Amino acid sequence: SWEGLFSEAELDTITRYGDSLALEKAELSVGGANYDSIRKTLVAWVERNPKTEFFHRRLEEAVLALNARFFRFDLSGLANFQYALYGGPEGGHFEWHKDYGRDPSDPAQEPRKLTLSLQLSAPSDYDGCELQVRGGHQIDVAPKTRGTLVAFPAHVLHQVTPITRGIRRSLVIWAVGPEFR
Repeated sequence: SWEGLFSEAELDTITRYGDSLALEKAELSVGGANYDSIRKTLVAWVERNPKTEFFHRRLEEAVLALNARFFRFDLSGLANFQYALYGGPEGGHFEWHKDYGRDPSDPAQEPRKLTLSLQLSAPSDYDGCELQVRGGHQIDVAPKTRGTLVAFPAHVLHQVTPITRGIRRSLVIWAVGPEFR
């Protein structure tokens, strides 16, 4: 994890930008079947543009640094970011899953190899809604400190537990690259 990548004012700017997007119910389907019981989240895709350039660039630098230090994956770029909101009348959660693979909406894109989550909410804003990562037998719980960036291999199981109060906002980033050999 990496703390202090963004100032409070920059985190406010990212959050305001995410809140200004048209949020929609996250879709999760396999073979045409819908699995609403697995995931309940509102999301929006964050494309690179002049308003998002400062945080795209900073996150690219962070991905390169984290990858060089911990993972050493062959990466070629970042996929579109996903702004995620858990809470409100809909509640929210995302059961155990892996992110590795190709985005069905963009089959030409290389597979996701690293998953990163930038915590945009303060811990006092919500209860529950923990990002849990299970690389082996142990379950690690991501820090809830606002502004913390957590990175892990996309093929590792992870979940977001049900939210019980408030709203949790995050920015999810995927680094992509050629298939593992």
